[in-house]
Amino acid sequence: METLNWGRRIRAFRKLKGYTQETFAKAIGVSVSVLGEIERDTRSPDEQLVSHIASVLDISIEELRP
Repeated sequence: METLNWGRRIRAFRKLKGYTQETFAKAIGVSVSVLGEIERDTRSPDEQLVSHIASVLDISIEELRP
């Protein structure tokens, strides 16, 4: 996947949906530290994780795309 900055969008939607980092990390099956790296754009999620994140947040990938 191309390098995109997903972090801000993921963080914004996570907060909008009422998830803490801890509860959201558990819901998507990653550690809090990995989620933190994604939200800070120091790690890029793969396509499968992006799809899962969108599903958990009940939004489309297009809405999540930076």
